[in-house]
Amino acid sequence: MCRNIKTLFNFEPPATEDEVRAASLQFVRKLSGFQKPSKANQERFDRAVDDVARVAQDLLAGLTTGAAPRNREVEAQKARDRAAKRFGAPGAA
Repeated sequence: MCRNIKTLFNFEPPATEDEVRAASLQFVRKLSGFQKPSKANQERFDRAVDDVARVAQDLLAGLTTGAAPRNREVEAQKARDRAAKRFGAPGAA
């Protein structure tokens, strides 16, 4: 999975449309191999991002869980801790 695509389900507050669109853009970039498509492919690329975002919003709205919503700040701190453990503390050289 592309490392830039983040889990969006079961967070408090819920994922925003911008977050879903950003994940959709990353997904389409990964599938197509284009960071930025050519003019000839731009319309289809943009339509794919819109379609993926719409389906992703529908998916997120329809999912259910008995688990408590995750806190964004706690999850962000966990990610920073994992990165520090993997790559070393920031500024350490």
